[in-house]
Amino acid sequence: MRSAALAVAAGAMAVSLAACGSAKESGGDNESAGAAAKGDDIKVGLLLPENKTARYEKFDKPLIEKKIKELTNGKADVLYSNARQDANLQAQQVDTMITSKVDVLIVDAVDAKAIQNSVQKAKEADIPVVAYDRLAEGPISAYTSFDNVTVGKTQGEALLEALGDKAKDGDIVMMNGSATDPNAAQFKEGALSVLKGKVNIGRQFDTKEWSPDNANANMESSISALGKDKIVGVYSANDGMAGGIITALKAAGLDVPVTGQDAELSAVQRILTGEQFMSVYKSYPQEADVAAEMAVALAKGEKLDSIAKDKVSSDSAKDVPSVLVPVVSLTKENINDTVIKDGIYTAAEICTAKYKSACDEAGVK
Repeated sequence: MRSAALAVAAGAMAVSLAACGSAKESGGDNESAGAAAKGDDIKVGLLLPENKTARYEKFDKPLIEKKIKELTNGKADVLYSNARQDANLQAQQVDTMITSKVDVLIVDAVDAKAIQNSVQKAKEADIPVVAYDRLAEGPISAYTSFDNVTVGKTQGEALLEALGDKAKDGDIVMMNGSATDPNAAQFKEGALSVLKGKVNIGRQFDTKEWSPDNANANMESSISALGKDKIVGVYSANDGMAGGIITALKAAGLDVPVTGQDAELSAVQRILTGEQFMSVYKSYPQEADVAAEMAVALAKGEKLDSIAKDKVSSDSAKDVPSVLVPVVSLTKENINDTVIKDGIYTAAEICTAKYKSACDEAGVK
């Protein structure tokens, strides 16, 4: 697992974040609609989807703001709002950004389909939209996220490794993400491509709002329905839900491998103690840098060819300039080489008194 993870990590470092190339160098046809050439004095709207998952306020927001400031010599103005998992509120926030005459929008959609009308409104106001982390519907100008199918495959492969010869001795429970999030469908697709035929899936859920409370309730009902002696593992699409799942498992006296995603601090600590088998570490600094670079280029009327080497399509937009950032399987063995090395957490943050002995055993420092 360690060698595979490090191989992926090496791939992650190879992602190009070159954004210094100007429109004059890059060619292509992805200029912001009707945008005249602008200097560093731009206005960027940043809309993130919710604050239950730790990453958005702790990592994405400050990282994006910092990179935008760097790229504009501190002259850009970043307007920020969090939708708190409310698609209607996010639609109102887009309207506010349009009224505020931002030059570009970075949007992580609460509901990728529901946001389409708002993206259309932005386009009509000559405001390009960078879809961040989730592929929003509508005439978006750019997209950056992680390779979500690979995320699911990584989780599925880790669960199979943890189960070993016990893979078919009972049932696993699949706790997928919200049906309104297109990423969740891709995580599920990737996981099933690995797990199908190799495990028995006893129960499967699309967890409303990615809620840990809902995941906890779904896990409790699964234990009742399947019987606690029948469950051998749990596929959890993210760390927040894993926390709710593990609470239910503990209450039933169960100790089975559980996956996760996002490398939340509490998840890293659970991995150290063996309560959670793995998480997926995604380099938020890389994703945030790409989003900022795309946004600044579009706001200035520049093209994206020097930043985005790939293209993706949705039901409503074709060949969108895109950057997909690789991911790493995070286990007890590579904590030093991932979240600590990249400065996401310090050893002191992870290794509080409760976890000191587990850190010492794993060599976390």
